[in-house]
Amino acid sequence: MGGTEHDAGHGAGHGTEHLTVRREGATLVLTLNRPEAKNALSLPMLVGLYDGWVAADEDDSVRSVVLTGAGGTFCAGMDLKALAGKGMEGEQYRDRLKADPDLHWKAMLRHHRPRKPVIAAVEGYCVAGGTEILQGTDIRVAAETATFGLSEVKRGLFPIGGSTVRLQRQIPRTHALEMLLTGRHYSAAEALSIGLIGSVVPAGTALDKALEIAEQVNACGPLAVEAVKASVYETAEMTETDGLKSELERGWPIFATEDAKEGPRAFAEKRPAVYRRA
Repeated sequence: MGGTEHDAGHGAGHGTEHLTVRREGATLVLTLNRPEAKNALSLPMLVGLYDGWVAADEDDSVRSVVLTGAGGTFCAGMDLKALAGKGMEGEQYRDRLKADPDLHWKAMLRHHRPRKPVIAAVEGYCVAGGTEILQGTDIRVAAETATFGLSEVKRGLFPIGGSTVRLQRQIPRTHALEMLLTGRHYSAAEALSIGLIGSVVPAGTALDKALEIAEQVNACGPLAVEAVKASVYETAEMTETDGLKSELERGWPIFATEDAKEGPRAFAEKRPAVYRRA
């Protein structure tokens, strides 16, 4: 899907031992790659994730990002063994963390919002830190066998990746509080019913569905797509009056672009639009 698959080139992120990067057409696919630990978060994974988000935003040929996990699992959260003092892999990346103490929060999309749309493709466990990262994505696809939950309180911990703030803004507060205060796991069907995810597909097909959605995004005008995403998040906490004013400030400049002329012209000529980010 999405054209010929090839390794991400210059400026598209190179990954680490726990995070692989590849291209599918105009989509950058970031894969959490530590299946033996159910893709529990590690320093190499966090560094690779952060670099992937930055690379996607800096490369104009990338129009969307898909985030998924290897080995039939999305992410089982923080490495609790490492948290207990057993040591965390990837000591060679410590200098990156020292240079940017906020790097792990940016990697988990707590302190960073990519300007390109991010689509999550979830198989298996997406719990604790996995569900926290999920809240930073824009569109969410899950296999029918996926499992969600914020289990921190069961371990005497706090979901400090943003969940006490974001979850109640993304799903009804009663559901957010039940998830946060019980630490229980949710099936994909239940996660869909409360609005945590957008679609459920057969096991093993979440990535295919995410890439299909990404192709639809990629076929749209990239300047328009990025402005629409920015407007949605910018106006989320505004009053309606302020939000509508902000929307005009974001939206009107799009009509002056060459892409805005190309879209209607291509429609009239019954051909696919060729957008040039101009």
